Amino acid sequence: MTSAIDTVNKQAVAAAFSRAAASYDTAAVLQREVGERLLGMGLSHPGQQVLDAGCGTGYFSRRWRDLGKQVSALDLAPGMLAFARQQQAADRYLLGDIEHIPLPTASVDICFSSLVVQWCSDLPLALAELYRVTRPGGLILFSTLAEGALHELGDAWLQVDGERHVNDFLPPAHIAAACHPYRHQLTADWQTLNYPDVMTLMRSLKGIGATHLHQGREAGLLSRQRLAALQAAYPCRDGQFPLSYHLAYGVIYRD
Repeated sequence: MTSAIDTVNKQAVAAAFSRAAASYDTAAVLQREVGERLLGMGLSHPGQQVLDAGCGTGYFSRRWRDLGKQVSALDLAPGMLAFARQQQAADRYLLGDIEHIPLPTASVDICFSSLVVQWCSDLPLALAELYRVTRPGGLILFSTLAEGALHELGDAWLQVDGERHVNDFLPPAHIAAACHPYRHQLTADWQTLNYPDVMTLMRSLKGIGATHLHQGREAGLLSRQRLAALQAAYPCRDGQFPLSYHLAYGVIYRD
C-alpha cells in the first residue's frame, strides 16, 4: 500500500542522475517552477538550518543560501553532489539516502525536498526520516509526482510495443496516508509542458535523468523506427506534444 513499486535500485538511480548533472539545470524547467512554489511555502519560517534533501545540482541550495540560511545539501548521486560542490551551492555536502539521512535527530529547522521522494522505495519511511532530523517547530516541505504523471508518454509506448516504459507513481490517497501521522497540508496540481516533437520531449527527460526505469526495466534504444512509431502514437494538439505532470505538494509541521 505504501509504494507504487516494490524496490528501487538506488545505485542505478544515482548513476542516472550523476550522468545528467551537467545537463540538468538547462532541462529542468518544470523542476524549477515546482521548487520555487515549494520554497515559497516555507519563506515565512524563521529557522536558519536547512536540509536540501535530494539537492541535485544545488540550484535550490543556492536559493536558500541567498535567503541567508545555512544549508546542508544531501544527494544520493555522487555526480550531482560533486556538481553542487563545484557551484559552492551549500555550506556542507552529504552523500546519502533520504530513507537513511546521515544527520542526528532534531538537527535542522527546515527540510526541503522537491521532486525527489518519488525515487524512494518507501514514502512513509522517507517522511519519517525528514521528520526525525527536523527540530520541533520546524517544517518539512516536499513535492512529488503522483499517479497519472507522464500518462501521454506511457499510453503512446503502450501502443508501440505493449509496455508503458514509464515509472508508476503513488496514488494521491497513498501520499495522503503517508502524511496522516503528522500535522500537515497537502495540495495537488497538474502541469503540462508542450514540445515541438517527441525527440525533444525525450531529450528533455534524459537531460534531467528521468528516463531511468525502476526494477531494471529499460525503454530500449530510440532507433529512428521506434521514434517514428512513438511520435505517430503520441497525442498531438495544435502541433504540440504535451507531457503532463500530476504534482503533490506537502507541508508537514514538526510538533
